[in-house]
Amino acid sequence: MKHALPNSHIQLFVAISLATIRLSVLQAEPHCPGSIASVTPRFVQHALIVIPVRINRAGPFDFMVDTGSQITVVEPSLAAELHLKLRGTVGLVSVASYAQVSVTVLDSLEANSHVVEKPLAVVQNLRQIQAADPQIRGVLGENFLAHFDLFIDYAHKLLCLDETRAMLDSVHGEHIPLVTPQHPEDELPFAERLVISVHLSDTGSRRILLQLDSGSDSPILYARSKGLRLQWLEHATLQGEIGSKTQQAFTVLPQDMQIGTRTMSHISFVTPVSVGKNVPLRDEDGVLPTLIFQRVFICPADHYVVFDPR
Repeated sequence: MKHALPNSHIQLFVAISLATIRLSVLQAEPHCPGSIASVTPRFVQHALIVIPVRINRAGPFDFMVDTGSQITVVEPSLAAELHLKLRGTVGLVSVASYAQVSVTVLDSLEANSHVVEKPLAVVQNLRQIQAADPQIRGVLGENFLAHFDLFIDYAHKLLCLDETRAMLDSVHGEHIPLVTPQHPEDELPFAERLVISVHLSDTGSRRILLQLDSGSDSPILYARSKGLRLQWLEHATLQGEIGSKTQQAFTVLPQDMQIGTRTMSHISFVTPVSVGKNVPLRDEDGVLPTLIFQRVFICPADHYVVFDPR
């Protein structure tokens, strides 16, 4: 003869079961290498990484994490809101343009508990980025990010910043060295660009220098880079835009790309159709978005990057 459990026992059983389920979920949650605390990002159009930051202890404000930007950018309305003092102008180079922008010095810039004191920032219109997400108020550039080891996990929507070097022993994979290209003579080097050397199937033995860019969603080759002549452009097709930007571009024939000992097949690059005449020639040949990898670990202090670390 079967006996029913008293209600209190049923409730206890259910409570224990739910606790077990919750514990299993917690154990399965992704975490940063070395068990450091993560920064909670949100992703815009599955590509742009946005995190909350504080400026001069005010905020938080939504900033896009951009390893392709040498310097942090604040949009004009936020600069006015924070009463930032402008201290002259500097030249700023982007993919297809060169502009003089106002520069300021922040008292502090922080993401979670990670703080950089007295960083430079520029004030610039972010119209194209805000077209994707109007809540974005700035760009977190390399003059902030280079103070930390950086781990991005796109599959698990995870971003980790570490100044303690605790992640190093937990990240395993091929170390791809960062190279140091020369800066254009009229460009102030706020922070070193994150540039790696690769080989493409249609460029022979010549090494191709690509800047790692977490703020882009399309691989790009510059038509006016030093020494690189895109002979296959005559076979390329015109497309409407570069990734999330409105700049017209050619789609270059897919390339096999070798990074260290790894070969990635059929990578499609684009090339801007029109580039401002005042854009200086650069040693880099193009841009490689971090988005094409599932995970990326960048160690600026030791000058290397690991793609899809184990």
